[in-house]
Amino acid sequence: MNPSPTILFAGGGTGGHLYPGVAVAEALRDILPNAKPVFLCTTRAIDRVILEPTGFEYIAQPIVPPDRSVTGLLRFWKSWRETKELVARILKDRSPKLVMGLGGYAAGVAVKLAGAGKIPAALINPDVIPGKANQYLMRYVRQIFCQFEQTTPHIAAIHRDKIVVTGCPIRTDLRHLPSRAEAMHRLGLDTVLQTLVVTGASQGAKTVNDAVLELFKTFKPQGWQVLHLSGRDHAATVRAAYRDLSISARVIDFTAAMAEVWAVADLTVSRSGASSCAELTACGIPSVLMPYPFHKDKHQRVNAEVLHQAGAAILMDDERDAKRNAEKLRPIMQSLILDSSKRHAMSQAAKAIGKPAAAETVARAVAVMLDPS
Repeated sequence: MNPSPTILFAGGGTGGHLYPGVAVAEALRDILPNAKPVFLCTTRAIDRVILEPTGFEYIAQPIVPPDRSVTGLLRFWKSWRETKELVARILKDRSPKLVMGLGGYAAGVAVKLAGAGKIPAALINPDVIPGKANQYLMRYVRQIFCQFEQTTPHIAAIHRDKIVVTGCPIRTDLRHLPSRAEAMHRLGLDTVLQTLVVTGASQGAKTVNDAVLELFKTFKPQGWQVLHLSGRDHAATVRAAYRDLSISARVIDFTAAMAEVWAVADLTVSRSGASSCAELTACGIPSVLMPYPFHKDKHQRVNAEVLHQAGAAILMDDERDAKRNAEKLRPIMQSLILDSSKRHAMSQAAKAIGKPAAAETVARAVAVMLDPS
């Protein structure tokens, strides 16, 4: 085997796609210290924000998401051709030994070209229901690393022998959380108060933000403070709302330091993207999950059902209307905030289904793919 193999990680556009790849790349440092991870990401600003601090090389692909309009489809196919030219040059110049697809449209070109060119390829599929891009790419890969056993029925029978249930890779720091006091200090929080974390993942979630802010107009939990990850586009509005509500809240638009966030969390209201579910279960965080309501396949809802059925979370459908959401959220929050024993039971249930070593499991499988002897 090449002593310094290049491994391409293809995907991006959201933290949910990039963070599992970053976690595997980190784990490879211990297993294959000479390996050279290179990320093929998108031009979205969030990709740079996530990847730049890691020190891993990254190359932005011109690919854009498909759109059903005529103009959108033309733009997508133009970007696909441009990305194909770029990736073909990278495959020729870098001679990668493996391509790891991280899911979504930004993984498509690299995984397809690798499979067609006899370069080993694999796919990380962290959602219960694979997206259309992942379903399409499964024909080009040798292994499909899944977070949930419940994924198997959603994959075509012809590809099921490729499935390896590993869990969703999470970064090393999330497996070794800082002390609560240390994290409280770094985040500027009161060490005496309990902490409710509100998060819509890396880009924020307006309907989650609005639901919680509407709830706090009539419900102000005593002895609690709020750490609210609002998303960059919503931070100013959310900060102003908390000032008007006179509630102790720390509003952060985005942070890569989720280990600090989960170290202080006594309860969270969250979306149920695959990476969020992986972090919540690995860290044992009791949660109220409000799945993203705008996807046709409702894949976040199916993710949330796994945690709900395990007793690790309460599932609350996002009604897209702040007042209706607040009405549904009020009795849930009143119960959980007052009942520490219920929160503890949910935390233990979350840990029972978590797979915090998923990154190492995938990295070891990658090592075997590179050197099957």
